[in-house]
Amino acid sequence: MFHIARFKAEPFPLEMHKVRVVQKLNLLPIDERLQAIQEAGNNTFLLRNRDVFLDMLTDSGTNAMSDRQIASMSIADDSYAGSETFFRLEKALQDFFGMKFFLPAHQGRACEHILAKVFVKPDDIVPMNYHFTTTKAHIMECKGSVEECFFDKAIIPESDNPFKGDMDIEKLKALIDRVGKDRIPFVRLEMGTNLIGGQPVSLKNIEEVGAFCRQNKIMLVIDASLLSDNLFFIKTREPQAKNMSIHEIVLAIAKTADIIYFSGRKLGSARGGGIVTPHKELFDQMKNLIPLFEGFLTYGGMSVREMEALAIGIEETLDIDMISQGPEFIAAFGQMLQKNGIPVITPFGGLGLHLNARAFIPHVKSEEYPAGALAAAIFIVSGARGMERGTISETRNADGSEHPASMELVRLALPRRVFTLSQITFIADRLNWLFENRHLIGGLHFVEEPKVMRFFIGRLEENGDWQERLRAKFVEDFGAEAL
Repeated sequence: MFHIARFKAEPFPLEMHKVRVVQKLNLLPIDERLQAIQEAGNNTFLLRNRDVFLDMLTDSGTNAMSDRQIASMSIADDSYAGSETFFRLEKALQDFFGMKFFLPAHQGRACEHILAKVFVKPDDIVPMNYHFTTTKAHIMECKGSVEECFFDKAIIPESDNPFKGDMDIEKLKALIDRVGKDRIPFVRLEMGTNLIGGQPVSLKNIEEVGAFCRQNKIMLVIDASLLSDNLFFIKTREPQAKNMSIHEIVLAIAKTADIIYFSGRKLGSARGGGIVTPHKELFDQMKNLIPLFEGFLTYGGMSVREMEALAIGIEETLDIDMISQGPEFIAAFGQMLQKNGIPVITPFGGLGLHLNARAFIPHVKSEEYPAGALAAAIFIVSGARGMERGTISETRNADGSEHPASMELVRLALPRRVFTLSQITFIADRLNWLFENRHLIGGLHFVEEPKVMRFFIGRLEENGDWQERLRAKFVEDFGAEAL
């Protein structure tokens, strides 16, 4: 069923596709990489892509499309209203989730905006298995707040727990007892908790949370952006799903929810997003905001070409050969690093490989942003762009003090069907060298700090001159002309 080949007794993942279109990459010399990251304010979001060798920032909108997806774009109907493209996408989602009503939006955070505007009132509290940055920001904009109900073991970096994304129902019960049901507009369950290492949620837990919400007459909202990886983990790690088809698992998940929303940039390997629900009354509550904020009801801010590709991508999500590619290559990457003692989050999750920055550079304090510093160092020595998922991604406390993240992670995303094993081997080699010289890495401090989602556009500077010392050691070991 799954495609792991063996060579000299060493297992490795097998690509279940062939490459037919390529894009040229550019690997700058280290002096130019150092200059690029400093000009970007040590924020990998602000790097110019022409300066990046391996773009491992995210899998959002960066997964490779299939030949069927690209071909489908040629039949797009670009009518402003009543487009046949919309009805093809609507049918694909109805078949996939088993839900009748669909609202299009330009991406996942647009869906979060609609949900927050419609359902969140001042002083409301939204329980989650773990928060996501944009979700939390939209809820806070509506004067609500978020409370996380994860199991304590979810933030243990190295673990054999296969479903660290599960929601702790006892914590959820305690929250309801403390604040009352009237202050909880909905419970949000994220498939594949992004900020703690792409860790999945079990089907058993999803069904238990769904039953609890129904019993207490509270809406359950599922963020299905990372559903494809989560489906793979349920299929391969959960005994009750062993004999279920991928579609049967999807339908079992959907049966628990009142609303499901998703980013098509992740789920479906195209750009766009949407909200689905089986309830007409919920659909009617949300639909008036689509023309106001997104576009007409039959395009919702999406290009019709992307909508055609998304319809095919949703269908292809039921193919085990497609949804296995991310998790299997992430695991192979992680095993390369584990051999050299590099601290990574285990079990390996979805979306990308997650480095444990606190363990990688324990001498850098949370207030000096170790995950951000490590992401900058990785770019300097390799040209690979990862993403900080730590304290920089948090929001300061009300008194202005820093709010240290539960985990300091650097995410090295592996968009599906994009990188080769030789490229993964290259970045693993550079990480091995960096780990041997980790004592050279220092911290960062903000010089431009936005109040909202600072990780996107904030700028930082190094504390001291550690980046020049890192460059000098690299040149000493590899030579001035080495890449």
